[in-house]
Amino acid sequence: MDNREQVLASQLEYLSLSKPQRAIYKISHFFLDLPKKISDSFRRIPSKTRKVKQSAEGVFSSIYHAGKEGDYKTRISFILMGFGLMTRNQILRGSFYFLYELFFIVFMCLIGGTSLASLPYLGQIGRVTYTVIDPDFLIDIETTVYYDNSFTILLFSTITFILILILIFLWYNQLKDSLKLQRMNYIGKKASDKESFKNIFDKSYEKTLLFLPMSGLVLFTVIPIIIMILVGFTNYNSEHMTPTSLFDWVGLYNFEELFASGSASNNNIFLEVFGQVLLWTLVWAFFATFSNYFLGMIMAMIINIKGIKLKKIWRTVLISTIAVPQFISLLLVSYIFSDYGVVNGILTSLGLVTGRGIPFLSDALLAKVMIILINTWVGIPYTMLICSGLLMNIPDDLYESARIDGASPLKMYIKITLPYMLFVTTPYLISQFVGNINNFNVIYLLTSGGPAFSYPVADVPYQVSSTGVGHTDLLITWIYKMTVTSNSKDYGAASVIGLLIFAVVAVISLIFYNRSNSVKNEEEFQ
Repeated sequence: MDNREQVLASQLEYLSLSKPQRAIYKISHFFLDLPKKISDSFRRIPSKTRKVKQSAEGVFSSIYHAGKEGDYKTRISFILMGFGLMTRNQILRGSFYFLYELFFIVFMCLIGGTSLASLPYLGQIGRVTYTVIDPDFLIDIETTVYYDNSFTILLFSTITFILILILIFLWYNQLKDSLKLQRMNYIGKKASDKESFKNIFDKSYEKTLLFLPMSGLVLFTVIPIIIMILVGFTNYNSEHMTPTSLFDWVGLYNFEELFASGSASNNNIFLEVFGQVLLWTLVWAFFATFSNYFLGMIMAMIINIKGIKLKKIWRTVLISTIAVPQFISLLLVSYIFSDYGVVNGILTSLGLVTGRGIPFLSDALLAKVMIILINTWVGIPYTMLICSGLLMNIPDDLYESARIDGASPLKMYIKITLPYMLFVTTPYLISQFVGNINNFNVIYLLTSGGPAFSYPVADVPYQVSSTGVGHTDLLITWIYKMTVTSNSKDYGAASVIGLLIFAVVAVISLIFYNRSNSVKNEEEFQ
């Protein structure tokens, strides 16, 4: 059987299934096809390597031709960036290259060079305290001097590497442009700053607009991620806390300590706690995302029904809940449902409960259910607003045609409303899911991660025992406890967990975003 016959047989098998079976078929084959897709990715490595090699050869070829065929202006540009452009009437662009090179030299002399030199050891001398005798009062004065700071060295080294990459990119571009302008001069074409202005605000206007957002992305996202990854390979903790002391590189020690080394019971406890926290993080993110999404959509559909009166009032009431800061609502709800809160007080006065009452937020399972329900109550208005505008854009002709064909409201929802909404809002759903994985406010303000885990043995890893990690903690709240509220702070271990969160979020986002119809069939949206 050739490939075409196999595809046809697979399609016939799929069409013969019922709708629930088709859903199960899609899910199962998605996971069954993952090994094949991964192997295909590895098979494509040689071809991608060849493309990278060809690109690298093109870069080196351009540099070679600039050195061989370039005039003195182009050759001086090897050392003095922008010289070839400034001497060929492109003073604006040439000045930009020159100023960046000047800034880079000054930065390297003042900060970058010393940071890179200290990077292998993350500093030599930290805090030094010595005693000086005051000649006037003949008393000892204790003086403390701070020299190296490991975290500052790590930060400035990261920035230096990024600036070096930018320098290489700009150096190559100005060299290539200088040779291009030289060749244009051979045929009588002259360049000017007017052309540069036109290029900035016309031909490459999208790059001009994206410059500031991309700069912010590098400063506030890329650099912190790199720092987090690097800290995971150090012993940065409460015993090596800057600026009072230095920390050092420890390789894979943090990974081994959390997942591989230690006594059997010690290691098993951490893995068990980590597994439970990870599972609850994913379960919470799933329910927090889709309960808000579908209930908010249903609320928007109910308000949009033609026979419903006072639509503006209903929308205003729901919107007004957004005006109240979320942390106030969550703190109030936490007090209402606490063991001695309003709800348990009312139930006790009615004789329905005794003692501490119902442990809404102190029982492991019940607390998780309450967190999901409360988050649904808080989040529905946001989704309702988004869905209201999208529902108004669905053509009424589709619904009229469906009614004429005898379709029920449920059928119209499944065949018309839901596909349209999913097509438009899939990127929103992915961002909400990722945001809920890192949703710190709801968990910490309602339960602070409790109730705490109980351990059958005394040999408990300090990353678990000292942090007070609990049943409702997410990975992000566990990191917060490990680095802020715990007495024995362990930034290295927290960075390892943060790296795992980054990996999970990146994989989920890339897989579902690239497989969504919003990306694959973007042109079909009307």
